[in-house]
Amino acid sequence: MKQTVMNLNPIGPPETGRHGRVAALRALPARIGRVFREMKKNKHAYALIAPYFLIFGTFTVFPVLMSLALSFTSFNMLEPPKWVGWHNYARLFVQDDIFLIALKNTLLFALITGPISYMACFLFAWLINELPPKLRALLTLILYAPSISGNTYLIWQTLFASDSYGYANSFLMKWGVIMEPIQWLQDPRFMLGILILVQLWLSLGTSFLAFIAGLQNVDRTLYEAGAIDGVRNRWQELWFITLPAMRPQLLFGAVIQITLAFSVAEISIYMIGFPSVDYAAHTIVTHLVDYGSIRFEMGYASAIATVLFTMMLCTNLLTRKLLGKVGE
Repeated sequence: MKQTVMNLNPIGPPETGRHGRVAALRALPARIGRVFREMKKNKHAYALIAPYFLIFGTFTVFPVLMSLALSFTSFNMLEPPKWVGWHNYARLFVQDDIFLIALKNTLLFALITGPISYMACFLFAWLINELPPKLRALLTLILYAPSISGNTYLIWQTLFASDSYGYANSFLMKWGVIMEPIQWLQDPRFMLGILILVQLWLSLGTSFLAFIAGLQNVDRTLYEAGAIDGVRNRWQELWFITLPAMRPQLLFGAVIQITLAFSVAEISIYMIGFPSVDYAAHTIVTHLVDYGSIRFEMGYASAIATVLFTMMLCTNLLTRKLLGKVGE
């Protein structure tokens, strides 16, 4: 009877080991055939998304692959690339002391501005979400305005001007804290702190709007169901209902904040100057600008870009894993 039952089971347990791999290889042509049949069956859907993939591949995937290939070459844009293997990466981590300073500053930027700005975006969005619509719209505009305003550095340059007319020096001298003006934007002790402060001020942008939209779209019946299931306070509502319901917006905001945290360069160049004193405000992107746009060492610049891309990709994967635990 047992033998009969085994013979009636055409599938059986999956084979493992060498026999399993051989069976999988034999079944590979059939699987590929099924994939092509499914693609042919849904050809209209593939035709509709083809333009997007064409643009995405041309302007995103291809440049990344091109940069990865150039990172193993010596290329000055005038002569054909010459294969140098891992030389650019070895030079980057062993011989280039400025890159190590830029790496330290970038990681410091990312560790401070990334989590703080991300939580600040969500906190402000959560706090104003329950306000009346008109007041909520006004506060949203006020909080979002810094990220879309042009020449915002002028405000901070005026505040931290190096002479006695700068607001910071003027107030501190008036209160008797200091006796002579401080060179805020030329002193390596204060440069990085000021840039982090400005970056945090500018960070309430796209992520903040995404969180506002996510909070507005949470299904209200989930809170009623949660109350029946034992949710007793706002913190439990936030952790077990609100955050899991707006997980796509959380992931989108995380990607935006990671990109902003690792790509700090513009505020450093405009406020501090390029290069900064003792490279105290040097970041990976300013290092990339130096070798890519000024020295035209495109192979070396591609190696810098590849390292930055890898750091952002790993951080993104870690963030996705952490967000997957929200609500558990």
